[in-house]
Amino acid sequence: MTAVVSVRTEPEAIPNTHPPFAYRGVGLMAALSTILLTVTAGRYDFFGDELYFLSAGRRLDYTYADQGVVVALFAHIADVLAPGSVTAVRFPAVLMSVGAIVVAALIAYELRASRRVQLLAAFTYATSYLLVTQCALSTFSFDATLTAVISWLFIRWVRTRQDGLIIVAGCVAALDMQVKWMIPLVWACLGLGVLLCGPREILRRPALWIATGILALSLVPILYWQSQHNWPQLAMGTIIGAEQDATGYGPPGFFPQWLGLAGFMGTVLMAIAGYALVKQESLRPYRFVAVALLAMTAFVVITHGRPYYPTGFFPAMFAFGAVGFAQYPRKRWMNLAMIPLAVVTVITYIGTLTVLPLPSDWRTETRNAIDLGIRSAFWGTTNWDRMVAAVDAGYETLTPEEKAHSAIIAQGYWQAGAVEEFGGKYDLPATYSPSRGFGFFGPPANSTTTVVFVGLDTAEPDLRSHFTDVQRVGAVDDPMGIPGIDRMVAVWKCQGPKQQWPTLWDSMTTLYFDLGLWHDSRATTRPTH
Repeated sequence: MTAVVSVRTEPEAIPNTHPPFAYRGVGLMAALSTILLTVTAGRYDFFGDELYFLSAGRRLDYTYADQGVVVALFAHIADVLAPGSVTAVRFPAVLMSVGAIVVAALIAYELRASRRVQLLAAFTYATSYLLVTQCALSTFSFDATLTAVISWLFIRWVRTRQDGLIIVAGCVAALDMQVKWMIPLVWACLGLGVLLCGPREILRRPALWIATGILALSLVPILYWQSQHNWPQLAMGTIIGAEQDATGYGPPGFFPQWLGLAGFMGTVLMAIAGYALVKQESLRPYRFVAVALLAMTAFVVITHGRPYYPTGFFPAMFAFGAVGFAQYPRKRWMNLAMIPLAVVTVITYIGTLTVLPLPSDWRTETRNAIDLGIRSAFWGTTNWDRMVAAVDAGYETLTPEEKAHSAIIAQGYWQAGAVEEFGGKYDLPATYSPSRGFGFFGPPANSTTTVVFVGLDTAEPDLRSHFTDVQRVGAVDDPMGIPGIDRMVAVWKCQGPKQQWPTLWDSMTTLYFDLGLWHDSRATTRPTH
């Protein structure tokens, strides 16, 4: 008698038997999205972080206290080619956002989906609020798309078993490390997903360890810089958590905002993706991506991180959902139900791009951090020029002798970026700020004896501890303004620093960003330079 033994092995490379890529449809969608997002990119004024990136770009370095160099580099290029242009600053973010649309379709293609399904995945990302949010220049703009590319490369490896793809993924991760420092977590979560769900064969491939080594090497200059500056990034986690809690986006608000970023279609497809990854055998080899998303989401919720941190996995989940929807044996009403859902999604998307920001006379009072989030989304951050004009008016109260040894110091890095960006029409001295990454750009020269300080109108007690003479010389306080920009803002003339500037700067520098709207004992860290 012959015994037949069934041995289960991990699947080999998936045969290359699927429809062609939807080049025309995806290309047209990407082109239209690029045009629409570029045309509407300037509807909001600069956000505070964008102003900081412009300032960082004027001080290019191999890394910074809270980010890599890539975003600052693109801000610098835009600043050189088109000074003062909001659209130029945001154009790299637009291109990265549109790139994620293409990646969603490419992932669906790797799943052997039809061209119609590829377009569904691309359409879902193209009409998500995530895409709109991604179009402001930020580390998130680049990180989300680069994470999506890494997930696509891993998914493509499952189909082809071409080890070079994993090495390329390591190179993309190393590039992302020069943008945002979340990528080691992404890499670890992908590894956990593979360990739990397979294909575990990848763990035995030298290519994976070569790719991991490439990523590790990219950390070396960053870790060196951090070690020389008392590890400011380690303290930022606690501060970000405090800010998230203050804005209502802590753990209780995480998933509502998360689903809001996914949009109507995205939420439905992610729900379908979860079901399909469990039930459909064709998607079994790709469950590791969902596990990676869940692991990263759990980490972000536990640490009170930003809800958008895990969204680099959204293109893959949209693709899984599109494939699951196409393969699921459904009734006619389910197909028909997708039509109004798609219509509502498009109307919401177009409305977001054309209706927002709302008219300024519809503004509501910004009383707390939650109001600030609403204000930023519906009206943007405006009236930077009013604050800068107040700084100039304060500077003009100085005598010529005082001006010869003066500097501008802004309490917050947003304010410092605004003074640099909009102060060109005034004859202002150099701008400094002890706030977050701006503080690491350095203090004023030791010859500086007079400072024009702009900040919250509650800053005077701190100023008197640093200077022998403090006089208030201006203010901006629009009841409907934004605290720190054109509300609760004061300008002081400060003379006689009580210590040498390097020593004084160490006592002033803080990672806590005070807009007068949140106060938390966890967020008062002062690094030592």
